[in-house]
Amino acid sequence: MLAITVQTNDGVRRSRPGADELAGLVRRIGADDDRFLVVERIPDLPDVYIQVWHADGGDYTLEHRDGSAERHFEVRLGGPEPVAEAMTAWARGASGWGDGLDWKRLDMGQAPEPVPPLELDAAERRELEDRLRLTLACGYVDRAGLAEQAEEFLVSDGRRPLSRPQAEQLADQLWLERVGEQTGWIGETDPERLARAFAELEASGITAREDFTCCRSCGESEIGAAGAPDARGFVYFHSQCTESAAAGRGLSLLYGGFDGSPSTTTAIGQEVVTALAAAGLPTVWNGDPSHVIEIRPLLWRRRLSG
Repeated sequence: MLAITVQTNDGVRRSRPGADELAGLVRRIGADDDRFLVVERIPDLPDVYIQVWHADGGDYTLEHRDGSAERHFEVRLGGPEPVAEAMTAWARGASGWGDGLDWKRLDMGQAPEPVPPLELDAAERRELEDRLRLTLACGYVDRAGLAEQAEEFLVSDGRRPLSRPQAEQLADQLWLERVGEQTGWIGETDPERLARAFAELEASGITAREDFTCCRSCGESEIGAAGAPDARGFVYFHSQCTESAAAGRGLSLLYGGFDGSPSTTTAIGQEVVTALAAAGLPTVWNGDPSHVIEIRPLLWRRRLSG
């Protein structure tokens, strides 16, 4: 699998495709409604991407951008194979991936206006950055979502202290800070162990969802429609649980059987605990179907994937 996302002309995003799948998407483009691919790294980095545009009967226009308008280049290629080869090498981070291609710097026109500094007092700035860092620590946001939160968080009584460009600039700054932190994480993290356990539970007929809805009330009302029609039961945690885990307080899991019986709920709970133990995660649960299952101790290091 390649550590990239691929967006196609129809807006569909494919995460972590294999090299063969990426090459197939390159070969496919050309029709009126299917002319480009945009490829970004996982985690996404501001102004870093590679993309291709092609109309049937014409060349392939391959572009890549490496952090700024001054580092934006293009090349015209006659067929899909060299395009797929270059995009795959870029996705793998191969040294000299673009060597041998006749890249031309792409003139993007007039540079955008500089973003004005934030007009926030120290308390507002700290409150906003603390909120955004918690969202990043939870690990389920993408750059666009983080920028939206930055723009909206301090809105009150018609006052909008951050413009969209200011919000994007701050979000990107904190995003890169978090990306730098996670480069030091070695091996499988606890959230990855949790995802592995949830995948096993899903395969066994239990609807398993991470960071599902905003609260328990919404989760209970929506979990029934979230999985397969023949699911035997469910397990999930909502965003408030995620924030608790990111703050170092462990993670609470909500679970149950769709028939509503205490015995089924207890059986589902036992399956959840067994799957978590197999993934290497410790649990605290007394077997009472009215009590949540807690995962603790837990080191919540969820790698950004947006």
